[in-house]
Amino acid sequence: MRKRPPSPGRARAARQAARVTAASATGFYTALYVLDQPVVAVYALFAPIALGLLSPIPGGGRDRARTVLCVLPAAIALTALGTALAVSTAPAVAGMLVIGFGLSFASAYGPAAASAVPGLLLFYVLACFPPYEPDTLPQRLCGLLVGVALLVLFELLLLPAPPVQPYRARIAAALDLAAASALAFAQGHRHAPERAGRLREAGRGLRLSQAPPASRPTGAGRTDRGLAQAGAATRRVLDQLSRMAERPESETAADPPSEELLRGVAAACTATAAALRGTRAVPGPEALEEMVAGFVAVRGRPSDGLHADTKASRRLLERRSDLLVTAVSALTVQAAVAVAIGGRRDAAGLPPEQFWYARPSTPKLLALRLSGNLTLRSVLFQNAVRTALGLGAARLVAGVLGLEHGFWVLLAVLTLGRTTAGATWSTVRSAATGTLVGALAAGALIFEAGGTVEVYAAVLVPAMFVAFSVGPIAGPAWAQGLFTLVVAAAFSQLAPATWRLAETRLLDVLAGCTIGLICGVLAWPAGAHAEVRRGVADVLRAAAPLVQVTASAVVHASGQSEWSGAPGTSAVSGTSAVSGAASTSGTAGTSGAAGTSAGRGTAEEAMRLTRHRLRIAEGAYAQYRTEGGRDPVDSGPDWHLALNCASHTVTGSHWLPRQAYGPAPPEAVEWARESAARLATAMDGAADFPPGGVRAAPVPLPHEVAAAAPVPVLPALVDIDTWLRTLAAELTGIGGSGPDDPPPATRDDESHPAAARQTGARTGR
Repeated sequence: MRKRPPSPGRARAARQAARVTAASATGFYTALYVLDQPVVAVYALFAPIALGLLSPIPGGGRDRARTVLCVLPAAIALTALGTALAVSTAPAVAGMLVIGFGLSFASAYGPAAASAVPGLLLFYVLACFPPYEPDTLPQRLCGLLVGVALLVLFELLLLPAPPVQPYRARIAAALDLAAASALAFAQGHRHAPERAGRLREAGRGLRLSQAPPASRPTGAGRTDRGLAQAGAATRRVLDQLSRMAERPESETAADPPSEELLRGVAAACTATAAALRGTRAVPGPEALEEMVAGFVAVRGRPSDGLHADTKASRRLLERRSDLLVTAVSALTVQAAVAVAIGGRRDAAGLPPEQFWYARPSTPKLLALRLSGNLTLRSVLFQNAVRTALGLGAARLVAGVLGLEHGFWVLLAVLTLGRTTAGATWSTVRSAATGTLVGALAAGALIFEAGGTVEVYAAVLVPAMFVAFSVGPIAGPAWAQGLFTLVVAAAFSQLAPATWRLAETRLLDVLAGCTIGLICGVLAWPAGAHAEVRRGVADVLRAAAPLVQVTASAVVHASGQSEWSGAPGTSAVSGTSAVSGAASTSGTAGTSGAAGTSAGRGTAEEAMRLTRHRLRIAEGAYAQYRTEGGRDPVDSGPDWHLALNCASHTVTGSHWLPRQAYGPAPPEAVEWARESAARLATAMDGAADFPPGGVRAAPVPLPHEVAAAAPVPVLPALVDIDTWLRTLAAELTGIGGSGPDDPPPATRDDESHPAAARQTGARTGR
C-alpha cells in the first residue's frame, strides 16, 4: 500500500514545536544552569510559549517575528503592571478585569492583534501572583527579553514558516483572468462555458475564508478596508463575466457600445493588477469612469430599436445592465485599490459613503471599529466580557484560597474557555481527563527520579517537543496531559519537588475548568446562535425602509444622473437622490427645505443603521460558523442568505438612484411604489422568521407600463424591477432549505444591484 503523506497541519505544528522548544529550552537552561537565575529562567521559558504557542500568530517566519517584536512593548508593560498589582488580591483582580476586557476587545482591530491576545494575557497572569516581589522585576524583564529574542531568532532561522501569499496577489491574479476574459468577449468570443468555470473558481478563491489568516484584510485600517472592498468587487466582476460566458450564442449578438466598454474594463483590470504587484503606479478610476458615463448615456437610445419588439428590448437592456454592473464593479476595484495602496483620500465620482474610510485618519478608523462593537449585541464585546469575568474570578479564587501555583488556574481558564456552554463543557471534560492522566505520569516521574535534577533536565526537552507538536492537533486532553508533564519537569529543576506538585497541578486545572464552565453557563451560554437570529432580524427591519426610499428615488429623479451627464459633472449622488425621494414619499404634509431636510435625515439614518447592524450581524455569523453552526439543510432560517439580502438592499441604495434618467410617468411611479411597498412588508415579516418563511412577490414590471415609458426611462425601470425580484427571491429563500454554503454570486457592497439576476433563491459569497 502507498503510504499516506503527512498532514500539512501536523507538519506545521511540528515545525512550530521545534522552534518554541528550542527557544524555551535555550533560555531556560542558560539562565538556570549558567547564570543561576531562577526568575530569569521562568520567564525565558514561558515567553516563547506565550507568543509562539499560546498565541496563534499567523503568517510566515518574518511575519511572526515582526508581530512578536511589535507586541514586545505591551508584554513588558503588562509584566511590570502585574508585578506592581500583585501587592494584594483586590488590585490584582481589578487589573485582571480591566486588562482581560481591554486586550480581548482589542481583537476587533484585526487578526494580528487577536492572535497575540492570549500570550499578552499570560504575561500579566504570570506576574500578578504572590509572592509580591517588585525587586525581581529586572530579572523578570530580562527573562522576557531573552525569551522573545530567542523566539524571534528561531522563527527566522530554524525551519522558518514559508511566506504567505498576500491577499493583494490573489486579487491581481483574479484581475488578470478578468482582463483576458473581457478582452476575449469584446473580440466576439462570448460563448465559452469552460472559461466560465475558471472565472467562478477564481472568484471563490477571493473569499476571505479561502485565504490564510495572515493575509485576510480584516483589520480596521484604510489598507485592509480597501483591499477587502477590492476583493469583493473583483469577485463581482468575475461572476458577471462568467454569466456572459454561459450565455447562449443566440443571445450574444454584436453590440458595439458593449464591446467598447468591455475593452475599457479589460484595460482597467490589467492596470490595477500591475499596481497591486508594484510594477506600475496606482491608476485612478477617472478613465473608466468616463467610459461608464458614455455607455450609460447611450444604452437606452432609440436608435438601438428599443420598443420595436418589447421582448428583444428587455433582453438587450438586461444584457447591458449586466455589463454595466461589471464595469461599475471594475471601477470600484480601481477606486478601492487607489485608496488602499495609492494613498488616495477621495472616491472620484463614486458615492462618498461607499468609500467612507478614505478620509478619516487611522486612529479614527480604529476608534470607529471599537465603538461600533461597543454594544451588548456584538459577539466581540460578549467574548471580551466573558474572558474578563472568567480571569477575574480565577484570580480571586486563587488569591483567596492561597493556591500554591495559582496562575495555572488562570491558564486553564484562558486556554479552555469557549464561546458556548456546550463547547466549554466538552473541552473541560477532555482537559480534566488529560490532566489527570498527565498528573499520574508526572507523579510517577517525580517519585522515580526523586531529587535527581539531571533526569528532569533530560526529560524536559523531549516532553516539550511532544506536547507542543501533538497537543494542538490531538485536542485538549492530550494538550493538558502532556503540558502537565512539561511543567512538572521544569518546576522540579527550580526547587525540590514531590509528587504533590502533580496533585497541585491537577487541582488548579480542575478549579480553572470549573470557573470557565460557570462563566460559559452564565455569560451568553448560547454563543453566537442567539445573536445571529437577533442580528439578522434587526438588519432586515432596518433595511426594509431603504427599499421604498430607493424605488421612489429612481422614479422621482428630476434630472439626469451623474453618469448620464458629461464626464466630470456631478448632479445626483446616491445619498442625495435617496434623500430627496424620502422627502417625497415619507414626509407628506411637510414642504420646502424643512421637508427635504427631514427626508434626508430619515434616509441617511436608515442607511447608517442598516450598515451598522449588517456589520454586527456578519460578526455574529462569522463566530457562529466557528462554533460549528451550520445553515440548515432541510428547514430553518438561512442566515447567510438573509445577510445577502440586506447587503443587496444597501447596494441598491448606493447605485440605483444614480442610474435614473428623469421623472417616470405616473403609472410607472405607482408600480414602483406598490412593488417596493410589498417587498418592504415582506422584509419586515421575514425578520420574525415565521415557520416556512415568507412568500415575497413584488409586482412585476407590467408590459403596458414598460411599453408606455419614455425610452430614456426604460433602463431605470428594468434595473429597479430586476433588483426587487432578486430581493424577493432571497427573502423567500431565507425560510426554506438550502446548502450550507450557497453558490457564489452577488455578495458585495460595491457593485450595481441590477446585475443580481434571479438564479434561484441562492446567492452568496
